[in-house]
Amino acid sequence: MKKSKKQPKLKIKKGDLVEVIAGNNKGERGEVKSIIRKKDKFGNYDPNRVYVIVGGVNMIKKHQRRTGDVRTQVGIIEREGPIHISNVMLVASGADRPTRVQIREEGGEKVRYSAKFDEFID
Repeated sequence: MKKSKKQPKLKIKKGDLVEVIAGNNKGERGEVKSIIRKKDKFGNYDPNRVYVIVGGVNMIKKHQRRTGDVRTQVGIIEREGPIHISNVMLVASGADRPTRVQIREEGGEKVRYSAKFDEFID
């Protein structure tokens, strides 16, 4: 019987507005399109290998050739590349500035909290 592998909770979710804080795209903002979690050789989620795809940020060019009879886009395709989750920071909606996120328990349920601006995010 297989054990269910529990994923650790993240402070950034799909649909959040984030700002890149390190790398070539530093200072750019965008919405999180997806989150990629990699597994280690034992099948457990590795907390150090978590990446986000941010809309309009870290654009890469992929050279795609025709593959058989499958209808795929052919030529040079421009798309977003992954960014490590440690290189992005959540933007607080009230202050419109990046903030660190804490997880607090409010009324028996866990919610995200902005320590810098003293407000709840969710």
